Amino acid sequence: MRLGLIGLGRIGSFHADTLSQLPAVESLVVTDVVPAATKSVAERVGADPADSPQALLRSGVDAIVIAAATTAHTELIRAGVDAGVPVFCEKPLSGDLDEAVEIARYASASGTPVQVGYPRRFDPAFSAARSAVESGELGWVHTVRSTTLDPAPAPRPYLEASGGIFRDCSVHDFDTVRWVTGREVVEVYATGSARGDDVFAELGDVATAATVLTFDDGATAVVSNTRYNPRGYDVRLELHGTSDSVAAGWTDATPLRNLEPGATWPTGPPATFFMDRLTAAFRAELQAFTDVVAGQRKSPCTVDDALAVAFIAEAATLSLREHRPVRVDEVRRG
Repeated sequence: MRLGLIGLGRIGSFHADTLSQLPAVESLVVTDVVPAATKSVAERVGADPADSPQALLRSGVDAIVIAAATTAHTELIRAGVDAGVPVFCEKPLSGDLDEAVEIARYASASGTPVQVGYPRRFDPAFSAARSAVESGELGWVHTVRSTTLDPAPAPRPYLEASGGIFRDCSVHDFDTVRWVTGREVVEVYATGSARGDDVFAELGDVATAATVLTFDDGATAVVSNTRYNPRGYDVRLELHGTSDSVAAGWTDATPLRNLEPGATWPTGPPATFFMDRLTAAFRAELQAFTDVVAGQRKSPCTVDDALAVAFIAEAATLSLREHRPVRVDEVRRG
């Protein structure tokens, strides 16, 4: 198949390397708003350069992968859907919730497959956690803990455009707990602290957050996030049920210093970057997309999934601002 990749920044350049190595991808077309980036990546991975997304779509691609800035996601999803080609888009659908609802409806009505990028769904341990829930071996799940701890704050321009910690960081945890449990979140309570760089208080954001989620069956999840975890990039999940408890993300690369007397774990160097921690998951995610393009499977993360996560993030943002529990139905659109 011939795939098109739009956006060649940090994650887009990484995707170019992955896509160029997938067996199903016979040729790759790339483009970026920065011509030098297009030229550099095309030469590095042996792809065909295009001078615009429109030119890329006219080049006979079978599908597109969108790794451009969030502000361009809606327009590019629409362009792919209008061209009748399957679309993979990094989260979110849009930085604006109403716009996200609109493009989700548009994409769903078109029948064109759209897959949204939430790579933890493709991490082997996280997938095993979901299987453990589905099989019933945990009994009924009553408590979930999900963690994403970044080593250091992102640059100020990113933080100014990200929409806040719940929309750009916690969303990965929100998607994970919803997907793994198979349950819908009905209520959110969020708190946090802006302690750290002055930018967080200036933006009305927080640098460290804790969110309690209540599911439709009464189970609860606790999501922990921070911009300050200098030991490394920490992504973990725990599920506690009436018959068993399991964890994902506990490896020799887990960025923790164990204080138990005589303990030697973890033994390896800690993960320091999300691409290092989730390399295999990113590859499996794009491999899954080639299966979607080939008609061999349905989208493993639909626009409706992405919209459900956006509603949770919106509820968390409102909860933090108003210091109260927020029902997801309060922020739901459509």
